[in-house]
Amino acid sequence: MIISFDMEYLFKSLKIVIQEGVFKKDPETTDLGKRIVGQGILMIDEMGFECFTFKKLGEQIGSNESSIYRYFENKHMFLLYLASWYWSWIEYRLVLHTHTIEDPEDKLRKALEILSGDVMEDKSFSHINETALHRVIISEYSKSYLTKEVDEENEEGYFSVYKRLVLRLRDMIEKLNPKYAFSLCLASTVLEGTLHQQFLRDHFPTITNCNKKVPAKDFFIDMVFNCLKK
Repeated sequence: MIISFDMEYLFKSLKIVIQEGVFKKDPETTDLGKRIVGQGILMIDEMGFECFTFKKLGEQIGSNESSIYRYFENKHMFLLYLASWYWSWIEYRLVLHTHTIEDPEDKLRKALEILSGDVMEDKSFSHINETALHRVIISEYSKSYLTKEVDEENEEGYFSVYKRLVLRLRDMIEKLNPKYAFSLCLASTVLEGTLHQQFLRDHFPTITNCNKKVPAKDFFIDMVFNCLKK
């Protein structure tokens, strides 16, 4: 697909917007905030969310632990921020690469490739390592919502981007087959399933067909289009 220079420039000039309340001070507004986010991603990717602390992050970036708390209330909110950023970035890529595709089948296929394909670093956001963030989301995203506070946080809109992405995919599914009765179930299964299958590929390879030769996108394209056969 050919994207005009003007349209590509417009999309690249957009800022990832995160729901207010996830952060106390927008980290995108300062160099320190960007270092907190960028280094935090690398540390969680390396040591896991359980072992990650703001104290360790402060030591890594040469700043007081208290300075990090000026941006995020706690590490749970930090994980919510990272998840919101990731899904916003995925939505940005989805819109960028599908907005000119008119054929419903081609549009849905491209969307599935983006949602379940491998992630490359995006030079538009120099302080974020998207491949590391992708690994963090695969391993840690469920910890952002498998909590007692999930309903309250949902009411606050902390999962709005994820839910909006499900609705975008739902609309593409219904455009291809308006009579399919489970479009929301299928859309949400795809988004959650892409993370699960990539986790299995990396950690439990004996219980998935996905591997280096068979990418997860092949399975999801096959599954979705078989579900939507008239």
